[in-house]
Amino acid sequence: MTFMPQTDSATSASLTPSIRTPRPWLVVLTACAGQFLVVLDVSVVNVALPSMRTDLGLSAFGLQWVLSAYSIAFAGFMLLGGRAADLYGRKAMFLLGLGLFTAASVVGGLAPEGQYLIGARAVQGLGAALVSPATLTLVTGAVAAGPARTRAIGTWTAVGAAGGAAGGFVGGVLVDLLSWRWVLLINVPIGVLVLAAALLWLREGATGTGRRLDLPGAVLVTGGLATLAYGIVQTEEAGWTDPATLLTLLGGLALLAVFVAVEARTAAPLMPLKIFRNRAVSAANAAILLCGSSSFGMWFFMTVYAQNVLGYTPIQAGLALVPSSLSVILGSKLAPRLMPVLGARNVAVTGALIGAAGFAWQSTLTADGTFLGTILGPGVVMMAGIGLATTPLATLATSHAEPGDAGLVSGLVNTSRTMGGALGLSILSTVAVAAAGSPASGYVAFENGPDPAFLASQAYLVPGYAMAFRVSAGVLVAASVLMLLWLPKPVRRTG
Repeated sequence: MTFMPQTDSATSASLTPSIRTPRPWLVVLTACAGQFLVVLDVSVVNVALPSMRTDLGLSAFGLQWVLSAYSIAFAGFMLLGGRAADLYGRKAMFLLGLGLFTAASVVGGLAPEGQYLIGARAVQGLGAALVSPATLTLVTGAVAAGPARTRAIGTWTAVGAAGGAAGGFVGGVLVDLLSWRWVLLINVPIGVLVLAAALLWLREGATGTGRRLDLPGAVLVTGGLATLAYGIVQTEEAGWTDPATLLTLLGGLALLAVFVAVEARTAAPLMPLKIFRNRAVSAANAAILLCGSSSFGMWFFMTVYAQNVLGYTPIQAGLALVPSSLSVILGSKLAPRLMPVLGARNVAVTGALIGAAGFAWQSTLTADGTFLGTILGPGVVMMAGIGLATTPLATLATSHAEPGDAGLVSGLVNTSRTMGGALGLSILSTVAVAAAGSPASGYVAFENGPDPAFLASQAYLVPGYAMAFRVSAGVLVAASVLMLLWLPKPVRRTG
């Protein structure tokens, strides 16, 4: 059964073949370029924070908001962006979102004061929330159902993972060679090129003509997700037991509960609750959330371990993680070859268990660790497993969506991954601080440099990092059990 119609209507048969069916891999290339750009900006500013603080006079709280403004807007508007792609067109939302993202990058890169930068980051996040769901819908709509679509989803998964992984390296190179402003300004020429490619190569798909946006649902789910994301990122500053944190988290959950109640009674809901009756959609999204909670934390902890403990410079730390970035791409591209033989569920479970083994290996890190034993080896195993697991999960989640809900399900997949990453990083940071027995800063090493006395003083952090990796391994084992029990069993084909 075809996932997305390849023409807008029956009358499109009169169109020329080149217009009716765009070159699929040009569409995939364009969509993946957009996805890479918006995922890259989740982490690319990390190494630029000290320079931003010096240049703009930002406080520690302001620095936190340079990161949080993007992630909160990204996560909060994702479902709305996915539904908007269904109602108003995936190409239209891709262009609108990427245009917002690119324009905000100009403002952020030229920001004279901290509040301009934080505001620009929030608008970047809004643009990213429109782009990201549209990218997956464009990919699945451009390629016919079957092995080719699975390979295309594997490419999309690999590019998204590579974007998150490349942030530290790209940011380090730009800050060292140019300035922190180019961490944002680099998006402008790339964004313009991708916009031009989208105008040339993308074709608008069928939209929900006659359907109206569920405004109450949109307000509730956006407010709920944004409030929940805000509460999660605040835990790094205030802790999980702080009354303000608890009230924010409970407020976000309450808004989401009201959203569910409203959607159950709305004639044309933003999110039809029936999609969760599908085991593949529900189980795959739960597993994506768990995998994301481990993989997002991995990049953070490996970066600060390399710099704070081993004394790597930002560029060295980024280069050290390149093999891990390549391994997640390899795992994502290998998964489509294995799925026809083993089944999507079995490939996802195998990937999660391989990833868990890598995290367990990484948890043996020491203060005098080596590149081969504490970064290269475990990093490659961890991220190859994550790549192997994520592609079949994304395929299972999207392949069971109705054409009119394709954008929504794509937004749900991205929301699960983004919220899982934010939640996982906050929980793992708390675990790491508790296990280390003393407060830790992720940015102090960038300012002090690899001074031997400073590095020796940071050795107390290592047990905390090790515990975070052990917890991540346990999360991935739990995800594999969930997938075995909940995901649909492979369908055996005969003949």
